[in-house]
Amino acid sequence: MTILSSRALRGFGLAAMMALSAPLAAQAEVNRVAIHVDDNDPARMNMALNNANNIVSYYQSQGEEVEIEIVTYGPGLNMLRADTSPVADRVSQMSMEHPNVTFQACNNTLQGMQRQAGHEIALLAEAHVVPSGAVHLIELQQQGWAYLRP
Repeated sequence: MTILSSRALRGFGLAAMMALSAPLAAQAEVNRVAIHVDDNDPARMNMALNNANNIVSYYQSQGEEVEIEIVTYGPGLNMLRADTSPVADRVSQMSMEHPNVTFQACNNTLQGMQRQAGHEIALLAEAHVVPSGAVHLIELQQQGWAYLRP
């Protein structure tokens, strides 16, 4: 075998390997979106949930995976409070329908609300407490997550 044909075969093998692995790499990529809620406004909370539903529907129609984290802090934590959430039923339904959508609650805000109320505040079962909602959003963006504030 000549040097030229050996190089050609290696080049062909490399090109074939790259062509086969490109679709696998594209399929393996997960779209990640952080949605920010910091207002105690039912319309804004519903918009965040609508955005999440629309994003999930879009990526499913494209055959792509998506992960969404709805991050609440400040007055937006009311979205995930068991006693004040105007969207509790939607959060529960969405969690069942879309396990790739999660709900984060800021512990800094929760602790402040509990101090002010003088008692423990229960969150919805779907809420995952993070140390700081603002810092969590920053970390997600640093990891390449897209950011959306409805």
